[in-house]
Amino acid sequence: MQSSKTDIEAEQIIKLLTMWSTELGFDKLSISGIDLTDNAEALSFWLSSGMHGSMSYMSRNYDKRLNPENLFSGTLSIISARMQYRKEGVYKDKSLLTEDKKAFISRYALGRDYHKTMRSRLKTLGKNLESEIGGYGYRVFTDSAPILERAIAKNAGLGWVGKNTMLIDPTAGSYFFLGEIFTDLKLPKTKTRVGNHCGTCTKCMEICPTKAIVAPYKLDARRCISYLTIESKDEIPVEFRPLVGNRIFGCDDCQIFCPWNKYAKKSDIPDFDYRNELNDIDLITLLLIDRLEFDRITQGSALRRVSHEQWLRNVAVSLGNAKANPDIIQALNVRLNHESDLVRKHVKWALQEQRKKIKNETKPNNCTIDSIG
Repeated sequence: MQSSKTDIEAEQIIKLLTMWSTELGFDKLSISGIDLTDNAEALSFWLSSGMHGSMSYMSRNYDKRLNPENLFSGTLSIISARMQYRKEGVYKDKSLLTEDKKAFISRYALGRDYHKTMRSRLKTLGKNLESEIGGYGYRVFTDSAPILERAIAKNAGLGWVGKNTMLIDPTAGSYFFLGEIFTDLKLPKTKTRVGNHCGTCTKCMEICPTKAIVAPYKLDARRCISYLTIESKDEIPVEFRPLVGNRIFGCDDCQIFCPWNKYAKKSDIPDFDYRNELNDIDLITLLLIDRLEFDRITQGSALRRVSHEQWLRNVAVSLGNAKANPDIIQALNVRLNHESDLVRKHVKWALQEQRKKIKNETKPNNCTIDSIG
């Protein structure tokens, strides 16, 4: 442990880290301490209220989330870094949400799996520092352990936690990934924190399709489309299915409509380039791909978070939400006898929705004597 480092040496370390992080594609790097006790009450309330749904891993390792030393012994400082991932402006996303034949996939999942990109670059950052000064310990994390990432990033001055529970920066919006290096180096904390600039705005709460943001800064995951389409392995509750729209993997609405994301910067990192045209693809096409094709188009991406069955479940719901279309009914019928009970139930629901719409479209206008004139 480098307890003998002087303040001047520590400041030089910060300069080196900042330079290397920029070379590696991180757009900002800051340092925080390890005190997270301010988050204990909110975390405890969220868990005790059951808002984490079936994500049992959120309730495990409670102490580790609040005590970084329990994850890496001897931790004295946390190096927090972020990396932009957007490739297009939000206007494209807003347009896609209105195209009911197309699939909407959360933008973070359209490129290479961010865990791999972030982890490898954070490791390089750690090795660079190790080569420069030696004799210290560290551990790299990227959404890969029980860590309060946004709280740490907030403490480091990378942004504020908004009403949608996303980390927001006034000059960069919220479309970025976060990663950390826990180290036993004693580094100076970033002095400036970003104040909360949500103000009276409640756009994210108003726009959320399922009203999952139940109060400012409180997200009920059980209602969240990202949870319903990714984390949950169960049936999507019938009450939420019409609200899912064409979102088959995640939901970006609270970011798309956040006023601060007009400042979101586009990423020039090739790893996050969109793959396999999944940023603009028909739902019918996605319903009909088999398991092998699913494995191919999702290889190396965060889309592997869901199984083929979950994928078909989600796509079926979105097709049920689309305008009446005989081609959709034909495609759904192909999956009606799928081996998975989960898939069959959602396909059946989608078929019922499509047939109701066709029936309503073909129903003759009510004609009364008064209307004949």
